Amino acid sequence: MTNFITIRTAAKQGILPEHRLRQMVHTGECPGFYSGNRFLINVEQLMELLDQKSREPRTREEIS
Repeated sequence: MTNFITIRTAAKQGILPEHRLRQMVHTGECPGFYSGNRFLINVEQLMELLDQKSREPRTREEIS
């Protein structure tokens, strides 16, 4: 079964800071959906996304 949690709960679990999660929701990067006025994050897909991003090569300009 898929695990969905709120942005604040994800931040408390130490996945990412709350501000960064909210930025990802705003830009459409964060997997999940709105239930009323709360965004529920699909934790499994978010972890896969972060894992994928961590494996991408980065240029010097992105690091600075």
